[in-house]
Amino acid sequence: MADDEHHGDAYHPKDALGAAIKGGLITTGAGALVSAIQNTLTKQNVGAMSIFTRTGSTIAVFGAMGGVFEFTKIASANLRQKDDSYNHGIGGFFAGTMLGLRFRTAPAVMGYGTALAVIMTAFNYTGGRLVGYSKDPSVDEVARKEYLRKNRRRPLEDTVRELGEGRGIYAPGYTETRAERIKDAYGYDVPAPVSAAP
Repeated sequence: MADDEHHGDAYHPKDALGAAIKGGLITTGAGALVSAIQNTLTKQNVGAMSIFTRTGSTIAVFGAMGGVFEFTKIASANLRQKDDSYNHGIGGFFAGTMLGLRFRTAPAVMGYGTALAVIMTAFNYTGGRLVGYSKDPSVDEVARKEYLRKNRRRPLEDTVRELGEGRGIYAPGYTETRAERIKDAYGYDVPAPVSAAP
């Protein structure tokens, strides 16, 4: 707690139960959509209520996963007094176990829990966005791209050292060093290049 106060970002507890209800309702709606899709793909003619009677377990699993994920994620953050990727991993593990319970075997429960924990931790650790990091609105886009170009630009001397001169790659003072080499090798003075008229 002293570290958090030292850095100026003290943790504020959140409502785990409210978040669980909201998360459960959202994923229950998603489960109902998936259940409806499952019903449209059946070969026999089934009625509209079969989303609840025939594939209703899909709705229940989705709802349980969302509610359990949100609850355990926020409860873990409240207990640890930290908001980091580990909370998403803990929430992902318990949400994955809800999916594994559908198969009624311990390896499925542990396997789905571990897989979802790894996925959720990695997703949160890498920014938690499918479209990449959000850009800082206070930074000018042109200035940012110029900085990136200059930051990755290699010095010309390194390029000449690795590739050698020629083929359009010339180090500073190339004409003078070329004239000296020709004079040393052949004894011929190369005249200074004449600049083209503007």
